[in-house]
Amino acid sequence: MALMSVINLSADDKNNLLKVARQSVEYFLKFGDQFNAELDNYSSNLQQPAASFVTLYQQQKLRGCIGHLQAINPLVIDVSKNAYSAAFQDPRFPSVANEELKQIQFSISVLSEPIAISVSDETELLSRLKPGVDGLTLKEGVHHATFLPSVWESLVEPREFLSQLKVKAGFPPTYWSEGMSFEVYQTDSFSEM
Repeated sequence: MALMSVINLSADDKNNLLKVARQSVEYFLKFGDQFNAELDNYSSNLQQPAASFVTLYQQQKLRGCIGHLQAINPLVIDVSKNAYSAAFQDPRFPSVANEELKQIQFSISVLSEPIAISVSDETELLSRLKPGVDGLTLKEGVHHATFLPSVWESLVEPREFLSQLKVKAGFPPTYWSEGMSFEVYQTDSFSEM
């Protein structure tokens, strides 16, 4: 598979998105309401519909991560909403407290359009994955999960990457079914760190 297209963001675009992510959390902590990014204040790149994930780290440990796999909002709005959700709605973590905010680093991943891949078995899927490059989404019935390409940093072996994705979706690590479907995507990722 060829490298997928992600919005071509400038350094200023990336800095502005990181500022918006932080502002979104600061605004809620101060006013108890969601931050409203005015589209006209941002470049045309940031006004395009795009999918994103916002990840929060505290002392280099995951502190929250929420995002969308499909482009449903202008990118700057998507980042603002996902930053809020990562800080206050990730069910794995308590809400971010005001005194924590200075210790939190924001990371943003802007996703390409996902591409469905058809495979006959797990071996074929593993052979088609590009470690460190591809994000992967697994779906079957009500079960679904995704791993961003950054997850390859801690799960470097394709088999382990896929096994842990199955666990995240609620399946045993060795589970396989003809009913499973997969999508791959790539990201442009950047952070305050």
